[in-house]
Amino acid sequence: MPQALTRPLVAALPLILLAATAQAHTGEGVSGGFLSGFTHPILGWDHVVAMVAVGLWGAVLGRPALWVLPVVFPMVMALGGAAGVLGVPLPAVETGIALSGVVLGLLVAFAVRAPIGVAAVIVGAFAIFHGHAHGTELPVAANPVAYGVGFVIGTGLLHLVGIGLGALGGSATGRVVQRAAGGLIAAVGGAFLLGLA
Repeated sequence: MPQALTRPLVAALPLILLAATAQAHTGEGVSGGFLSGFTHPILGWDHVVAMVAVGLWGAVLGRPALWVLPVVFPMVMALGGAAGVLGVPLPAVETGIALSGVVLGLLVAFAVRAPIGVAAVIVGAFAIFHGHAHGTELPVAANPVAYGVGFVIGTGLLHLVGIGLGALGGSATGRVVQRAAGGLIAAVGGAFLLGLA
């Protein structure tokens, strides 16, 4: 990734991390349209860590995972969202969401190399939980289509932040930053899993 693109993405990370702490699946604040959808993933730490981890792990794995994982996630998330809208039950949604941060963070922290198919299945499995949670909230949005579009764009930007962090991996220091970010992501996911966040 060119440095001209990497620097702004890395610079945006602190802004996202300074966003108000809010779990993304409370059902609050979904009454609007595009802006509500756009800010929803960015203000929910459980969503932030998972989305950044998807982009970061894709960058750690390199091409084609660099672009495949951030494409797989929203596509499968949409299927989970449709299931949520239709009221299809999915057990342990919040646990699955919290585990996404733990597992994806650890995959980054330990620079786990996985074949692209395996990586896509892992990312897709977690995407179902994220999508289902938001799909159950979508019908109460004033403008569900605008909300959904905003949500996908917000999610995509978080993936880009992860890819930007992943671009630091060209140096020894950058790889340490990547692994530390993975550890932090896993810790935040663990806090959600234990009900501490």
